[in-house]
Amino acid sequence: MSKIAVLVAAYNAERWLPQCLNSLLRQTLEDIEVICIDDRSTDGTWQLLLDYEKRDPRIKLLQTTTNSGQAVARNLGLEVATAPFVCMVDADDWLSPDALSSALEIFNRYPDTDCVAFHLVKAFDDGARTEDYGLPAVLAQGGSISGTMAVRLSLDGWQLHGLYVTRTELHRRYPFDTSSRLYSDDNTTHIHYLHSREVRACAGRYFYRQHASLTKSFNTLHFEYVRANLALRQTLIREGVDAELLSIYEGHRWVNFVSVYRTYLKHRSELSAGERQQVIQNLVDILRSFSRNSPPRHNRCKPGYWLLPRPLFHLQQLLYMSYKSLFDRNYINTQLA
Repeated sequence: MSKIAVLVAAYNAERWLPQCLNSLLRQTLEDIEVICIDDRSTDGTWQLLLDYEKRDPRIKLLQTTTNSGQAVARNLGLEVATAPFVCMVDADDWLSPDALSSALEIFNRYPDTDCVAFHLVKAFDDGARTEDYGLPAVLAQGGSISGTMAVRLSLDGWQLHGLYVTRTELHRRYPFDTSSRLYSDDNTTHIHYLHSREVRACAGRYFYRQHASLTKSFNTLHFEYVRANLALRQTLIREGVDAELLSIYEGHRWVNFVSVYRTYLKHRSELSAGERQQVIQNLVDILRSFSRNSPPRHNRCKPGYWLLPRPLFHLQQLLYMSYKSLFDRNYINTQLA
């Protein structure tokens, strides 16, 4: 039986897939299954996957019935995984040859470990630069942390990143969050950490491709992030996390919300009137989910991040962004109505 299952969800990933799949098929750990899920791509992704399937029996192929997003695609792959451990690799990322064997070695040595984080390396699109993401010191030095500490570090600005191998049984209990088409892996990571007995790290490297900014291809999907953040807040409440931990996350969520709203102010001219209305309604709904005291004081008192009543918040952000926006009377009258 395979030792580790790797989930690769792909949508229009023809350009990047060969590097990803080649890195998986060249792993020093050969007893793996590579489960590729095509989310109804419109480029040559599916044909490329078929070609790879002919080359190596370790590759299993699935397709979604309609384009449904990463979470749905990955959950399809999770259902058919037979290995006791599982991880995801994005279709535009890749692993070092020893990544999976290094993670398995940790699981074999420490039977109480439920998640093993990779050594994360940011790889920039220009192909000339890489940057280590870094790990909390105790993990970098070969130690372990509790699941409670792991989720605290991940919720507090991703001091612990979310790319790891976990036990398939744990992942099936907490599959990918389908409340958002994007960022579902972020939400699921926190819950996996929360329910882990202990978390460790391995020396295997995960190369995380850094694409050019989303602002170059701006659309309403940019705002899935704050919706995913709200879904995680609701999950954390259901899971009964303590008030301190929830407050830490509310601070993170507030900073994300303001950042996304500023992005909207910069690029709203690139959206249609209908898209602008949709975005504003979504953001207003998210804004209502914050109470005056929910983000920690140090988050809500930062310049430009004050949590004020809704009409004042809009004006505050308009001032922060530009005087031109402040005097755009049509915009103000429409958005503050």
